[in-house]
Amino acid sequence: MIKRLTLSLAAAGLVAGCSLAPTFHRPDAPIATVYPVETGQAADNAAAIGWREFFPDQRLQALIETALANNRDLRIAALRIEEARAQYNIQSADLLPTLNAAAGGARSRTPASLSLNGRSTVTSSYQVGLSLASFELDFFGRVRSLNDAALAQYLATEEAAQAARISLVSEVAKAYLAERAFAEQYELARKTVESRDEAYKLAKQRFDVGASSALDLRQNEILVQTARASLATLTRQRAQAVNALTLLVGTPLTNLPAAQSLDSQDIVTDIPAGLPSDLLIRRPDIRSAEQRLKAANANIGAARAAFFPRISLTAGIGTASNALDGLFEAGSRTWSFAPQLLLPIFDAGRNSASLSLAEVRNNVAVAEYEKSIQTAFREVADALTARSTLEEQIEAQRAVQVAQAERLKLADLRYQNGVASSLDVLDAQRELFSAEQALVQARLLRLTNAIDLYRALGGGTGETGAKASGKQD
Repeated sequence: MIKRLTLSLAAAGLVAGCSLAPTFHRPDAPIATVYPVETGQAADNAAAIGWREFFPDQRLQALIETALANNRDLRIAALRIEEARAQYNIQSADLLPTLNAAAGGARSRTPASLSLNGRSTVTSSYQVGLSLASFELDFFGRVRSLNDAALAQYLATEEAAQAARISLVSEVAKAYLAERAFAEQYELARKTVESRDEAYKLAKQRFDVGASSALDLRQNEILVQTARASLATLTRQRAQAVNALTLLVGTPLTNLPAAQSLDSQDIVTDIPAGLPSDLLIRRPDIRSAEQRLKAANANIGAARAAFFPRISLTAGIGTASNALDGLFEAGSRTWSFAPQLLLPIFDAGRNSASLSLAEVRNNVAVAEYEKSIQTAFREVADALTARSTLEEQIEAQRAVQVAQAERLKLADLRYQNGVASSLDVLDAQRELFSAEQALVQARLLRLTNAIDLYRALGGGTGETGAKASGKQD
């Protein structure tokens, strides 16, 4: 019997390779073959640039390293991988038979009124053996398709976690740079408040002695209060930026290296974009969508197999006796073999509906895969388009700031010589403050654009360079 059972399982393994799942073909990428702006074609790409190499600021490196270890969203993504792995292991167990060791005993009493000999009797039975639980012979690949779907879902979860890691690296960097921008703007506003306070005091002294009009005094007062309002706004915005950064990092921001100004940030900006088709292998979110598509494709095979007969085996072998000491005596061996065939005849359209559902979900997965490619293409194209103009914008804004500073000097000189009114000076002060704030924003845009392009091209998964060190000032 054991030999016969072994041969049956071997035969089942040979025929179980059949699958009714459609042959998987990666859909054509619904994007152009080139980006709308000219791109570099260097050998390296964003995915090959580690985040330590991309972000040389040691304070930022320390923040990213801490976030990768403590961010709760990333921790959830890692746990999702463990969940998917466990689910795959459960599903793959159905590919092999399940053997159980079983032992049991029973005693029963038959009353005299029911006994053939007119006397009450007590009977005992004991058995020990191995049993094969209902094992499906996967002739039409139903179990194999379900296993393939579970594997693809597991791989999709792994890729999604990689995408979450890339996103976290870029979000921490942008949050840090935003906090630095608010800090620089705050410092500009603080110095502006101090200088305008001094100017207001002088204007009041001139007004008190009749050397200037009430209009000049009120204009100075407006500038002072405007600067104070900007200072209060920037104080709030900087505090909120710190809170956002703390949430991303997942722990209080302590014992960090000294911060660098936006102007001294040496973030890599010349990133070769390559070809749009490169996104298919660089972006983990696209790879995750492809794995989900493979899972949906495999589920079609399982739904098709449900229309065919399902054959399962149940068997057992062991010993049995009416006394414990007779379990292993000669002649006590028992065995059972119970094959079962289930053939769908009438299920009120359940199998047809299941197949339709699997096909619709596959079409949804195709659309999601194509959308992920289109989204990636747009993100890269937007970042490349912005990169081509931001350098020019910064240079122009810097020229505006220099010109406004020179204008203020000339206006103040003309006012001291009685050639111009104080309104010219006040207007020059206001315009210079706006130009300084706009220059900070332009620098932030340039750095943020570089981060967006780095993330869009699939960078941020690896790390290179020495670890950050040093303490916060």
